[in-house]
Amino acid sequence: MSPARLFDFLLTQVRLLAFAIRFFRQERPDLVIAFGGFVTSGIVLSAFLIGCPLALHEANRRPGKAIRIFRSLADRLYLPDGIRLAGVAPKTMKYYGYPLRREICAVGRIEARKCLNIDIKGKLIAVIGGSQGAEVLNYWVLEHWELLAGEGINIYCVTGLGKGVESKVEIKGPGSVSIFCHFTPFTDDMSAVLCSADLVVSRAGAGAMAEIVHCGVPSILVPYPHASNDHQMVNARFLEQHGGTVVLNQDRIEELQNEVLDLIFNDWLLRKFRNNLQKVQRGVSAERIASDLEELATHSHEVNSQGRGGRLQILA
Repeated sequence: MSPARLFDFLLTQVRLLAFAIRFFRQERPDLVIAFGGFVTSGIVLSAFLIGCPLALHEANRRPGKAIRIFRSLADRLYLPDGIRLAGVAPKTMKYYGYPLRREICAVGRIEARKCLNIDIKGKLIAVIGGSQGAEVLNYWVLEHWELLAGEGINIYCVTGLGKGVESKVEIKGPGSVSIFCHFTPFTDDMSAVLCSADLVVSRAGAGAMAEIVHCGVPSILVPYPHASNDHQMVNARFLEQHGGTVVLNQDRIEELQNEVLDLIFNDWLLRKFRNNLQKVQRGVSAERIASDLEELATHSHEVNSQGRGGRLQILA
C-alpha cells in the first residue's frame, strides 16, 4: 500500500471511530455485533471504548485479519465448527453457523420450478457466482451450454449485476425435447433457484455455501482463487471432506464439463451428497444467534436501562 493510500485509510478509520463513538453515546445500545472486515474496525473499537458488550461473527473457516486482531475485545465470538482462536476463552466461542435470511428454505423441486416459471424436461444445473457474480463461470456457461444441452441438461445462470442481461435461449435436445439456458443478473428467490436444480456450480463464499447446505443441493464448488487468505478454498475443502461437494480449482475450469456430466446423471451419488449435507446442516442459525445475543445483552440492559424506558437495543 502506498503512503498516500495508507494515510487515507488511517484518516478514514479515525473519522469512523469518532462518528461511531458519538453515535453510540447517543443511541446507547446494549450490544453491538460486527461481522468482520476492516470497515467495522472503528465500530468495534468504539463499542469497546464506551464499554458496550461486543459480539463478533466470522463466517469463513479461515478467520480474517480483523477478527483475529479484535478477538480479545469480544464478549462473544461466533465461529464455524471446529475453528479455534488463541487467546479466546472457550465460553466466549459459540458454533451456531451462518445466519441466513428467513426466505432461504428448502422447498420441493416441483414447487421451486413453478416459482421460477420453469417447465423443463431433463436435468437442470444452477450456476451461481456469488453476490458479485463470477465472470469465469458466466463465460463457461456461454461456451458450453450447447454441448450440455445436447446431453439434455438445462442451465439457470445467475450472472451478477452488471455482468449480463436477462435472456433465455432454447434449442432441441435429445428426442427433440426443448432445452433452455436462462441468464439472469439477479434473483431475490435463491431458495427457488437452488431447490429447482439437480446440481449447483458455485463459488465458495460462506453465504453461498450456507445456502447450498441449507437447501441440501449437491454442488461443484469453484473457489475464487484471489480471496483473502484463500478462505474460499478452505471453506470448500471442509464441505468436500464431509462428502457434500466436489471442489475444482479455477485453473482447471476446462474440466468442469466432465465433472458435471460425471455427477449429474449419477442419482446414487447425488442422493449420497444430499444425505451428507443433512449431517452438516446446523438448523436455523439466525434464531440461535439472535437468542444468544438477547441473553448476552440482558445484563447490560438491566444495569443501564434506567432512563431508557426498558428498551433493549442491539446494533449490527
